[in-house]
Amino acid sequence: MKYTKGKIGRVFLARFDNRDDFRQELEALSRKEKIRSAVLVFLGALKEGNLVTGPKKPVIPPQPNQVKFRDGWEVLGVGTIFSDKKNSPQLHLHASMGKKNKVLTGCVRDDSKVFLVIEAVIFELSGVKAAKGIDPRTGINLLRIL
Repeated sequence: MKYTKGKIGRVFLARFDNRDDFRQELEALSRKEKIRSAVLVFLGALKEGNLVTGPKKPVIPPQPNQVKFRDGWEVLGVGTIFSDKKNSPQLHLHASMGKKNKVLTGCVRDDSKVFLVIEAVIFELSGVKAAKGIDPRTGINLLRIL
């Protein structure tokens, strides 16, 4: 295990509206506000999108099991934002989603459109020494403690 220590910096409250691309808008906010390290919680609904629901087999490098969803799902999730070497925000969002008696849990990927609204609280982390980068062994964009 590796770790770093820091403090809570700025706190953002964001509302994402119907048909917004959730990840795209979150990245835009992170760029605009120069958020380099943060943790967030969010809730609301996603109309459609993509989830990675674990690997197809537990091997390294993993092949993601991708699931498309549509028709509006309630969502509750958490995530992190860390910059890469170019100070570009790298999102890692996990969520549980429900519709009728079905539940999905996984990593929220691109093209995930908001249904009605998603509310998010973003807690910036200051003083932490961390970044995201592609891990050569796994091929995954992993957190690095610097």
